[in-house]
Amino acid sequence: MSRVKLNAFVVIGVLLPLVCVAQRTPSISYITQEQIKDIGGTVELECSVQYAKEYSVHWIKTGRDRSDVVFLSTGSALVLKDSRFSLRFDPSSSSYILQIKDIQETDAGVYQCQVVLSVTNKITADVELQVRRPPIISDNSTQSLVVSEGQSVQMECYASGYPSPQITWRRENNAILPTGGAIYTGNVMKINSVQKEDRGTYYCVADNGVSKGDRRNINLEVEFSPVISVPRPRLGQALQYDMDLECHVEAYPSPAIVWVKDDVQLSNNQHYGISLFATADEFTDTTLRVITIEKRQYGEYYCRAINKLGQAEAKVELFETVIPVCPPACGQSYYGGDASAVSVSSFLLVVTALAALF
Repeated sequence: MSRVKLNAFVVIGVLLPLVCVAQRTPSISYITQEQIKDIGGTVELECSVQYAKEYSVHWIKTGRDRSDVVFLSTGSALVLKDSRFSLRFDPSSSSYILQIKDIQETDAGVYQCQVVLSVTNKITADVELQVRRPPIISDNSTQSLVVSEGQSVQMECYASGYPSPQITWRRENNAILPTGGAIYTGNVMKINSVQKEDRGTYYCVADNGVSKGDRRNINLEVEFSPVISVPRPRLGQALQYDMDLECHVEAYPSPAIVWVKDDVQLSNNQHYGISLFATADEFTDTTLRVITIEKRQYGEYYCRAINKLGQAEAKVELFETVIPVCPPACGQSYYGGDASAVSVSSFLLVVTALAALF
């Protein structure tokens, strides 16, 4: 082989490795995997590059939807003016290490390492930082409901937080849920045919193991037609004494309540006294006091209740007795209407003595 050819091979052998080195494209050889941290903790995000000595290397932060871009660093210099952030360069591994102390909820997002090759060309690698956040029940969750008996109803509960919170439902005093059991899991709890017994307070509980979770009270009101119960359907009392007739009414919304005798609606006067007492939104007690009973006041009385969903009535019978009934004929109430009055206690003694003779 001639000396000229030999020299040509030597030149090619020397230049070829240099050309190959010059053609090597920068790359990111390592990026930290996804990080999950607690508020107040510390995290380090590492980006290792190769063949990027002549290029700019940046850290940027974006939201999960790639919005709200924040420029953090260029090369080994931190651009962001936040004492919680720091940056160091490890020349042995060509790594740019971004450290965040006292992590806040707003630090969650995607952190991107970039090697800028040109105005329109760059190499990137992402690492997501997740920050554990306690649950917060969203405003679009159900707050209260009013439905009519027999309708279907659903209560919804949604919550933010990381990890994703689990939603469970309970009733006040751990009562059985309409769905069965004391606990229901899911964002939506549906009742296909609501009953008046389903009314009350429900608890939506959001929990993800961070902090103590969050809870919302949801009040379910069920509209239903009146239901009347009578504690004493038959009552006896002597002439010229008072007697109380009672009805317990359950209804929502609150009903109009009246007392009727012989198809005539009664009102407050010298013969009758009507009282109403609401013990709760759905419960009303009503009492009809028959004052100084006369013969014509014995008979059947009707307690009637009506609201927009329907009506109901119940009967109470008042009959005559010889001996006054206590209460309400107690103490020094007087029997008879003339001046020669006899107390109840004296009257009972007389009746007892007469009974002993026979």
